[in-house]
Amino acid sequence: MKAGLRLPLTIALGLALAAVVAIGAPLVLSDYFTRILILIALNSILVLSLSLSNGFTGVFSLGHVGFVGAGAYASGILSLTVQQKAALLPHLPALLSGFSLPFLPATLAAGLFTALLAVIVGYPLMRLSGYFVSVATMGFLIIVNVVLINAADFTRGSRTFTGVPLQTNLPWVMAWLVVTLLLLARLVYSPFGRSMMAARDDTIAAGAVGIDVLRTRLIAFVTGAFFAGVGGSLYAHYLGSFSPITFYFAMTLNLIAMLVLGGMGSLSGALIGVVCVSLLSEVLRTAERGFSLLGVSVPPLFGASQIVLGILFILIMIFRPKGIMGDRELTFGATKTSASSPSIER
Repeated sequence: MKAGLRLPLTIALGLALAAVVAIGAPLVLSDYFTRILILIALNSILVLSLSLSNGFTGVFSLGHVGFVGAGAYASGILSLTVQQKAALLPHLPALLSGFSLPFLPATLAAGLFTALLAVIVGYPLMRLSGYFVSVATMGFLIIVNVVLINAADFTRGSRTFTGVPLQTNLPWVMAWLVVTLLLLARLVYSPFGRSMMAARDDTIAAGAVGIDVLRTRLIAFVTGAFFAGVGGSLYAHYLGSFSPITFYFAMTLNLIAMLVLGGMGSLSGALIGVVCVSLLSEVLRTAERGFSLLGVSVPPLFGASQIVLGILFILIMIFRPKGIMGDRELTFGATKTSASSPSIER
């Protein structure tokens, strides 16, 4: 097969596989396994959006979940019915209380809102590098959490935000995952993607050859924030009820662990990290309730799953510090490009 036909064929096969999983899985799998697939797809969207800045521009952000939380609350507010808003958010401004948006428009609005927020936050922060930007973005996460708690007229404060329509299902998350993966892959493996990685590897050299480092970082940061907002909306419509603590340090550490485990410089590595951590977490969570093996009964060991995952994470960092995939991509022979060499076959 000609090299020029491999990539389109691989994309077509990937889309077909996603459609089969989205439509067929709920018909043959139990609700438990369907929920696992939904969570894997949801986390994949969030980790992919996180990898854009953390993996491909070298800006290690600890505030990404702040955009997820902002998107969840924005979509939740927009999608509540007028009657629900009157009951749950009686002091909501008239501009927001008099209408209700369907699921898809609310999700797009949440993504645009978080993208605008990223422009405001990112313009000063993307000038920083190293641990300075990590600390600054963590400060942004804390600020978002404080605002969500104190803006009770909009968010119900520290109380549970409830009543969000449960409209996130497997077809929806698979469709958004495909869109996210295709758009981010197109961005990363393009001339702009080479600028991103040049800014990541050496900002001084990148500036010397004419690359606008601030603009490059900011575009990646804003694009990642958009998909984080979309993922937050999907989470909101999957959970139905949530509070500010849902989108805080625990989710931050979970997403970063998935990204680092799979490989920060690889989109397929991000997906592999999500699948590995999600499946292993479910297996360990089941095992820690106690089980019998070859006649030997193992008592419940609650919390053991987190200990095992922590030990595994440490071992990966010792023996494979760049993660499972490093900067390589799983392309099944469609192209020989990698994250460190993003040329596109023509």
